[in-house]
Amino acid sequence: MRLHGLFRVSQLNGKRYNSSSMYVPAHEPALESDRRRLEQFLEDKPHILVLTGAGISTESGIPDYRSEGVGLYARSNHKPIQHGDFVKSEATRKRYWARNYVGWPRFSSIAPNVTHYTLARLEREGRISGIVTQNVDRLHGKAGSKEVVELHGSGYDVICVGNQDERGKGCNYRIERHEFQHILDQLNPAMEDKSTMMRPDGDVELSMEYVEGFKIPPCPQCGGNLKPEIVFFGDNVPMPRIEKVVRMIIESDGVLVLGSSLTVFSGYRIVLQAKELGLPVAIVNIGTTRGDPKADLKISARCGEIMSNLFKANS
Repeated sequence: MRLHGLFRVSQLNGKRYNSSSMYVPAHEPALESDRRRLEQFLEDKPHILVLTGAGISTESGIPDYRSEGVGLYARSNHKPIQHGDFVKSEATRKRYWARNYVGWPRFSSIAPNVTHYTLARLEREGRISGIVTQNVDRLHGKAGSKEVVELHGSGYDVICVGNQDERGKGCNYRIERHEFQHILDQLNPAMEDKSTMMRPDGDVELSMEYVEGFKIPPCPQCGGNLKPEIVFFGDNVPMPRIEKVVRMIIESDGVLVLGSSLTVFSGYRIVLQAKELGLPVAIVNIGTTRGDPKADLKISARCGEIMSNLFKANS
């Protein structure tokens, strides 16, 4: 085992595993030539749109679903919560909120890493025009990025899903997640942190004995059900958000994908739309992605290694 920068790195079948975060998959070391290739791609494109996925937040200690060997699917047989189940089943809502309640202090205290801070710097330097993120952790905002669209929402807000029509319109109640945590504290004073495994959306694994007695308040405006403002699997990204992303693509001069396998269509669609407009696409991700055949530049490496010194020699 040896040290590499600030990260302890071990060798496994010729690949490196970053043990400062157990959720980063084994990977080849980044090459200086890769960083230079990315700089050349970005050099004459001041309106680059960046799409980020879970592969950048794994370096902060948030697991993803699909990473080989270390993603949630590889570590357990648990599947992500489905929107329809959450809306229809009181037991599902209770299970989700109990797990989210216990995991929230840990999830909300996670800090941005070098990729988040580098993107905030590139925005200040006028090298990128904005970020579309598939992540719900708000780490881009914590790092100082301003022009960010949270494609799948955020765990930092709670909304009411009661009395919605077919267009998803209904009660407009909203509460900040930290404030909601205080309400849950009062309703569940005996709840202990007996968690074992953090999940990608910030909830944790709990045994059923800790879930059954958990209390969730109804919406104070309409009595409906409350959920985090996260686009769960099986739900749709709100149309105004999609329209804003489309405008950002049209106004860009290229797309840079960081840490996304592009398996989820809402992210892959951005690559497809960029190519339809004749825009160049670069992808930095450990392993293959759905968008590799469309990419003008593909670098298989850990994002933090590629991004850490990007344009520093010129700044």
